[in-house]
Amino acid sequence: MTTRAPNHIFPQHIAIIMDGNGRWASGRGKPRIFGHQAGVKTVRRVVEDASEMGVKCLTLYSFSTENWSRPKTEISALFALMRKYIDDDLQTLHKRGVRIRILGSRAGLKPDMLAMLDRVEATTKDNSTFFLNIAFNYGGRDEILRAARAFAADVSSGRTDSADLDEVMFETYLDTHGLVAPDLVIRTSGEKRISNFLLWQAAYAEFVFTDVLWPDFTKHDLQAAIEVFQNRDRRFGNLAPVNTEEVA
Repeated sequence: MTTRAPNHIFPQHIAIIMDGNGRWASGRGKPRIFGHQAGVKTVRRVVEDASEMGVKCLTLYSFSTENWSRPKTEISALFALMRKYIDDDLQTLHKRGVRIRILGSRAGLKPDMLAMLDRVEATTKDNSTFFLNIAFNYGGRDEILRAARAFAADVSSGRTDSADLDEVMFETYLDTHGLVAPDLVIRTSGEKRISNFLLWQAAYAEFVFTDVLWPDFTKHDLQAAIEVFQNRDRRFGNLAPVNTEEVA
């Protein structure tokens, strides 16, 4: 039997697919919005916990491009919760040195929502203590297509040459440009799929799936996921484990 060697590396970038709000509410005989409200409280806790534990970057899957198929009432409620979270927490996060970046397409969003997202990014753009990315109206395939179109437009206009394209250049067209790739991706609620999340960036991330529903996710659960990560034998295609601190 082969024994996996712990990598002992602490993840610098953790991405989370926050799943299970609806089931959490249903289990309590409540409407789905009740679960989403509880989920926002968990977001607050996890952002603080991750920062205190030494994580430098946290990416949260908030609203996907596929979520538009949900009932309009639920979508409106989700958007209202997003606005309330920003209104209630933006200044606190800003004072703590958190830089917030919104990942995803701005297409289809109403002017007031676009203005709010621009305000969030502009307010925190110079912060560097902690990086919080909110994937909102986000889909991994959509992101890659938008990046490809932007590159094609630059080639067409003469700003770049198609022969120069490599992975490093292509990443400058992604929503996550300038960020290190996620070391660890966590999905709550027991589902074992990535649901179109960070398809390019998570190529060599470690995945941890937990049965805990998102509103019940605690600092203990985050620590447990990190411990699983630290006991993975990360090879990145090599024969020997690779120190992720040396992988850019």
